[in-house]
Amino acid sequence: MGLIDENSLNMSGYTIDEIYVGMSKSLSKTISESDVYTFAGLTGDINPVHLNSEYAKTTRFGERIAHGMLTASFFSTIVGMLIPGVDAIYLGQTCKFLLPVKFGDTITAKGEVTKVVPEKRIAYMRTTVVNQRGELVIDGEATVMANKIRE
Repeated sequence: MGLIDENSLNMSGYTIDEIYVGMSKSLSKTISESDVYTFAGLTGDINPVHLNSEYAKTTRFGERIAHGMLTASFFSTIVGMLIPGVDAIYLGQTCKFLLPVKFGDTITAKGEVTKVVPEKRIAYMRTTVVNQRGELVIDGEATVMANKIRE
């Protein structure tokens, strides 16, 4: 199974009328060294706390950690593939980075609808990431637009 549980996938997307408060979707991923290096290469963020083991040992973390934005990027998958899904427009995202994600951590990103504004086709979601120990790593809020029109 990949990043997205096939049972959660809605490739046709949701209309604003199909989205409701309490609706939620999540996905899990184990963060690998390759993920971190690929993200560094794509973004140019080559901070040694992410890439250099010897340097990372001298930091408060004691080891390399994943980029916070790599971890937060899984919210994009939730919005673009799950809620609202296809035809979604991401309008905003806040993030509070609470704990580091280490190489080998399995994270679960979740979006839960907290408010729907049907006349504007906008939904608000609490977005969270927890690690395999159930510790909250990121807490935030997404603002999304559901552009799919009921057929």
